[in-house]
Amino acid sequence: MAPIPNPIHGMRLSVELELELPPSPGGSAPFDLAAAVCSHGLFMMAPNRWDPAARALVRPLRLASDSSVSVLARISAHPARPGAALLVAVQRAGDLSSRDQDYILEQVRRMLRLSEEDGAAVAEFQAMHAAAREAGFGRIFRSPTLFEDMVKWTRTLAMATSLCELQSELQCSSSIEDFLSRTPPIREHKRKRSKSQSVRVKLETRFAEDKFEGPTLASGTSNDLTHSETDEDLSSLPSVASETGGPCDSLASLDTFVSGSEECIGDFPTPEELANLDEDFLAKRCNLGYRAKRIVMLARGIIEGKVCLEKLEKMCKISVPPAEEISTIESTYERINTELSAISGFGPFTRANVLMCMGFNHTIPADTETIRHLKQIHKRSSTISSVYQELDKIYGKYAPFQFLAYWFELWGFYDKQFGKISEMEPSNYGLFTASHLKKSKKKKKTALDSYS
Repeated sequence: MAPIPNPIHGMRLSVELELELPPSPGGSAPFDLAAAVCSHGLFMMAPNRWDPAARALVRPLRLASDSSVSVLARISAHPARPGAALLVAVQRAGDLSSRDQDYILEQVRRMLRLSEEDGAAVAEFQAMHAAAREAGFGRIFRSPTLFEDMVKWTRTLAMATSLCELQSELQCSSSIEDFLSRTPPIREHKRKRSKSQSVRVKLETRFAEDKFEGPTLASGTSNDLTHSETDEDLSSLPSVASETGGPCDSLASLDTFVSGSEECIGDFPTPEELANLDEDFLAKRCNLGYRAKRIVMLARGIIEGKVCLEKLEKMCKISVPPAEEISTIESTYERINTELSAISGFGPFTRANVLMCMGFNHTIPADTETIRHLKQIHKRSSTISSVYQELDKIYGKYAPFQFLAYWFELWGFYDKQFGKISEMEPSNYGLFTASHLKKSKKKKKTALDSYS
């Protein structure tokens, strides 16, 4: 079906694309958009925006013809074919080339894990796990690119909001010189590179204001999303930060697509947009601290060819006979894990989560929240050194989908603790933290003590 431009709320034209859903293998649950999106805290991170009323996901996606350009996309169940297709409405003033259309749909497939291999894995897991099949659980939400997944696992979720604000500012600046003139002086001993290695960030329109300060983050930058660990923290999940418009036309306001929203959103920055920034400026602007250097180094490593994300993703797609599947999965996992360990700032927990985003479900990223879960739900006490033995005892029977079985339990616990996550308003995402879990548990204990 050819895309048909349609007006949306009288503002801009949208191009509607149909994404055919792969047929559900026998015995597996039909695809459910809310279950696929609201399956991991990554869906709460900017620039993602889940509309609980419309049951639609809104976020910017890149164009294949020009990776510096993003278009706002709204992903929902197809109204006429809800179980067979998704409708991807793209806000765009002009036509979309077939190449751009294909690339947009490719990004949607990655986020929702809609490949044939993903469908087969979901069916195999659900055949082992009746409760997961009944709930339609099996697809864990991720970003449209591996780079976005990697950066989001290196810092708090408030960082994602700040980076998207920064990306919007980059797009609204007239030139790289204009933008960098507002940054702190670059330390030459940290930035020595040949001209061939220099990355020029593409900037298109003008700044709205002569300042970088974004709106105050309502939930701060130090809370965590129920996970606390020794080398990296996954922190609070704030709603997408608000802005009051501006002259940028690359992305329209979210009120075009999301009911009740008046927000303007930038896209998550690309390696090209981050690689030429000074890490001191980035640390201050996005409250990243020492992690700013790690993010800039990762971006530069990708641009300079030292880190090849395409190669890493291709390594995940090697098909093998079923009899060799588990051993091959484990060996491929270790090869990629070794590659990731060479990247500054990628400790064991971050690497395990990035590998999960890449499709490996046999290893469970363990931290203190894992220990809490095992103690509270399974009555098993463990330490960070013994937790993997306990995880194997409980979830080993689901190999090679141990993570899916674990996450189904943990996410179900959060669903009961905070209310139906897919129905939660974005303004309440800041409540989805470990500190709130501890407060809630303490209140319940105090109430029981008072009662007794």
